[in-house]
Amino acid sequence: MWELRSVAFTRAVFAEFLATLVFILFGLGSALNWPSASSPSILQIALAFGLAISTLVQALGHVSGAHINPAVTVACLIGSQVSFLRAVFYVVAQLLGAVVGAAILHEVTPADSREGLAINKLHNETTTGQAVTVELFLTFQLVLCIFASTDERREDNVGSPALSIGLSVAVGHLLGIRYTGCSMNPARSFGPAVIVGDFSWFLFTRVFSFPFPQVFWVGPLVGAAAASIIYNYILFPQAKTFSERLAIFKGFEPEEDWAEREVRRRQSVELHSPQTLPRGMSE
Repeated sequence: MWELRSVAFTRAVFAEFLATLVFILFGLGSALNWPSASSPSILQIALAFGLAISTLVQALGHVSGAHINPAVTVACLIGSQVSFLRAVFYVVAQLLGAVVGAAILHEVTPADSREGLAINKLHNETTTGQAVTVELFLTFQLVLCIFASTDERREDNVGSPALSIGLSVAVGHLLGIRYTGCSMNPARSFGPAVIVGDFSWFLFTRVFSFPFPQVFWVGPLVGAAAASIIYNYILFPQAKTFSERLAIFKGFEPEEDWAEREVRRRQSVELHSPQTLPRGMSE
């Protein structure tokens, strides 16, 4: 529980709240239908969501990691990157930020333009199973991009992680809007649902008689979990022992920072490498 006594932890939780608030405000705002203008295009909405994410990752990534998405937080928990306690606080902050962001947008938008508040729904006769599958793959590619572009172990030129993640969000919207409005993010669906009072599309109520709620919970969470397992345990496993992973999960204060430990390991290898020895000693 040492994180609860940390100022950095408090700042990180607030950063998640603030980032999700701004993301929802700008993202949903770009998808509203104004009577005096033509409906926003799919490209416009995709760019707005993608650029919003890029901006926020660049601005707040160093504070909290800029998850801005409960599915991403769950993926990081599975990948032994955050503690269970931090994950819970992050998810709560994200959901609250989404509600506040949607509420601000609702209040600053004229009544004839805010109807529905860009809530996620199934479109074009998409079935529940199809929608869940689409949301699963949309979130899968997003989380896979996040892990790959922010992996500090990579020594190649990865470019800008913020831009990569933003483009991943934009790509998801280019495909997903016609199916579900493109969620990839339970908080994105939760915020407007609370404000407009339309819980039938999102919450786990009447699960057996009303099939839609599983789309925006199960799809993103399963997709994120699958991406985390595949990347962190199959494609590019991290050199962490079980006890280290358990300590991270429980939120125990580490004896030493994992990143610093890895740097020392590399320095130790370089120090004892034959190439670093004096010429007379290496011959």
